[in-house]
Amino acid sequence: MDVAEALSSRRSCRGYLPTPVPADVVERVLALASHSASNSNSQPWQVHVVTGAAKRRLTEDLLKAYEAGDRGREYDYQPPAEEWPEPFHGRRQAFGHTLYAEALGIGRDEPERRLAHHRRNYDFFGAPVGMILTVSRRPRQGALVDAGLFLQALMLAANAEGLATCAQASLIDFSPVLRRNLRIPDDQLIVCGLSLGYADRDHLSTRCRTTRLPVSAFVTFHEAEDEYCGT
Repeated sequence: MDVAEALSSRRSCRGYLPTPVPADVVERVLALASHSASNSNSQPWQVHVVTGAAKRRLTEDLLKAYEAGDRGREYDYQPPAEEWPEPFHGRRQAFGHTLYAEALGIGRDEPERRLAHHRRNYDFFGAPVGMILTVSRRPRQGALVDAGLFLQALMLAANAEGLATCAQASLIDFSPVLRRNLRIPDDQLIVCGLSLGYADRDHLSTRCRTTRLPVSAFVTFHEAEDEYCGT
């Protein structure tokens, strides 16, 4: 799989087979991701990988906290649903319709079914491997840029190995649970989670297909000399 294919074929997977992922494959994917660019080669990331009994314990604690409403987010990843400005609000709504209505067959008037699907975040959508990505607080907010570069590389490397992934911001809503279970020190900021495993091609969520904007919608080319306004 070349880079173009890896990028264009990557999907956020929300349904996995129980098939274990060999430890050497997980390590190989992480080693490839470690080649990501970072500010001054600072490499501020840390990854906590959970499988087997460790994943079951973490999942149980996450679900208990979810049912109790015991939330604790470390940073403002996104605004409240009602405060999203356009055009982002419209794109978010379109994604929700594609996932819930078109792929999963869940209507807006079925809140219990929607919550049941959202609850699956805290079992990593059934994936055999869960990951929690953190970065050092010391490089400040620039470390979040480095984390994004690492996360994208990790997902592409997994895709090239025939593995599926889903980056999960929802897990940071229960950061105290993650810290307690994984012994994450205070000087590490919890960025997000990641599900990793072999995709269940029969799961309804695999029918979710999102679109991308054309280059003309987000790129401005500066090239004509007569547009230069300097002195």
